[in-house]
Amino acid sequence: MDTIAAWKLNDSSTSSLVVVMVPFLAQSHLNQLLQFANVVSSYDIPVHYISSTLHISQVKSRASNPIHQLTKIHFHDYPLQFSSSSLSLSDDDESCFTAKFIENWFPLFEASPHLRQPVFDLLQSLSQSTKRLVVVHDVMMASVVQDVVRIPNGEAYSFNCISVFANFVYGSLSFGRNDVVPIKNIPPLESCFPAVMKDFLEKEMKVVRYQNGEIFNSCKAIEGTFLQSLVNDIGVVNNKVWAVGPLHQITIMTNNKDKWLLEWLDKQEPNSVLYISFGTTPVFLNEEIKEIAIGLELSGVKFIWALREGDKFDVLGSNEEGEGPQVPDGFEERMKGMGIVVREWVSQVEILRHKSIGGFMSHCGWNSSMESISMGVPLATWPLHSDQPINALFITQVLKVGVAVMEWEQRDEVVSSSMISRAVRTLMASNEGGEMRKRAEKLGGEVRKSTEEGGVTRMEWDSFIAHITR
Repeated sequence: MDTIAAWKLNDSSTSSLVVVMVPFLAQSHLNQLLQFANVVSSYDIPVHYISSTLHISQVKSRASNPIHQLTKIHFHDYPLQFSSSSLSLSDDDESCFTAKFIENWFPLFEASPHLRQPVFDLLQSLSQSTKRLVVVHDVMMASVVQDVVRIPNGEAYSFNCISVFANFVYGSLSFGRNDVVPIKNIPPLESCFPAVMKDFLEKEMKVVRYQNGEIFNSCKAIEGTFLQSLVNDIGVVNNKVWAVGPLHQITIMTNNKDKWLLEWLDKQEPNSVLYISFGTTPVFLNEEIKEIAIGLELSGVKFIWALREGDKFDVLGSNEEGEGPQVPDGFEERMKGMGIVVREWVSQVEILRHKSIGGFMSHCGWNSSMESISMGVPLATWPLHSDQPINALFITQVLKVGVAVMEWEQRDEVVSSSMISRAVRTLMASNEGGEMRKRAEKLGGEVRKSTEEGGVTRMEWDSFIAHITR
C-alpha cells in the first residue's frame, strides 16, 4: 500500500498534541493498538504506547511492522504486579468448554489494575508539555486510565477490539431488542464468558463513562449497517464513532523469517491450501489435537497448521513456552508434501494474502476474522470463547463467507475428525465452498480499497485526526 500522506499541521500545532495508546495485556489487543499507533504516527503526531515490560517485548518481537514505523513510537513499559490472592474458576465454570482457554488470562485480570498509578503518573507528565493529551484505551483497560478526568487538557477514546456486530448483538439483547438481531441461536452470554471474566468486563464497562468517542477495529464495507444501527437504533453508543479497520493494511511487509513457508506456498495451486490457527490463547487437549490431525489427513487437503501452546503468564511475569502440543506419531512424516506443522510465531497476514491459500480454519477472534476477510479468504469457523461464537455466526449466517466446523451447542463435546474433515472438504473442495470464496474475494476487495485514498476507512482516519487536532 502507498505510504500514508502526513497530516498537514502547522508548526505550532505539531507539538500541541500527544496521543497515548493503552492496550489490554493480550496479544491480539496489543497488536491492534500498535497498528492504530502506526496510523496516528503516520500523520506526524507523537504517539506513546504503554504496557508491561513483558508485553512490550512480546508485541515488538511479533510485530510485522517495518522497523522505521516502530522507531516513531515512544514505548513505556512497567513491571507486572500480582496480588497475593489468585483467581479461580467457579464450580459452574469448571464444566465450561471455554475454561481451559480463559484460565491463562486470569493473571492478566489481576495485574492490569496495578498499572493505574504508573500510567497516571506518565499521563500527568506528558500533559505538562502539550496543549492536548489524547488517550486511546482498550475498553478492557478503562479502570487503568480513569484518572484522565483529573487532567485538564486530557481526553479519552475507547478502542473496541471486538466486532461491531458483537457489540450490536450484546447491545440489542441488553435493551430487549432481540427482534433486530439477524441470526438464529444466539449463544447465551454465560456460555461464552466464564464468571470471572464476565465480572472483570462488567467492572470495566461501569468505568467507561468519560470517553469523548469510540473507535472500532472494523470497516464500514463489512459492518457499516450495524454500526449505524448501534448508534441510531439501539442507542448503545452516544459519542462520536470511527471504524478504522483494517489496521493491518498499513503494516504488511515481507518477513524473511517466514520465507521458507512462502516458498512452499509458491509451489502450490491457487486456493489449494488451508491455513489453520487458533490464536495465542487456546490450550488444546492431546485428544483434540489428534482429531484435528486425523481430520486433516482424511480431508486430503493441503495445509499449514500453526500449532503453538497458548500464551501463559505466571505470577513472576514470565511468558514461558514448554514443549508445546504434539501431533500423533508419524503424522508429519505421512503428510510430507501435503502439509506443514509450524510451531514458531508466523506472520498470519503474509500467509493469508498468498494466492495459494484457499481457506482459514480459525477460532474467529475478530483480529483473525478481519485479516481473513480483507484477504478474501473464507473461513472454517471453530469458536472457543468470548465474542468468538457471535463472530462465527456473523461469518456463516450474515456474510456467508464461512462454514462451521462445530456449532456452539457442541462446545462440551470433542470435535471429531469426521466433523473436521467434512468442514474442510466443504470449504476447499465443493461448489458451496467455491461460492463462499467468491463472496469473500468480492468483500475482501472492497475492504482493501477502503484504506486507499478516498476509501471509507481512509476517510475515517482523516476524520479522527481532524477531530483530535481541532
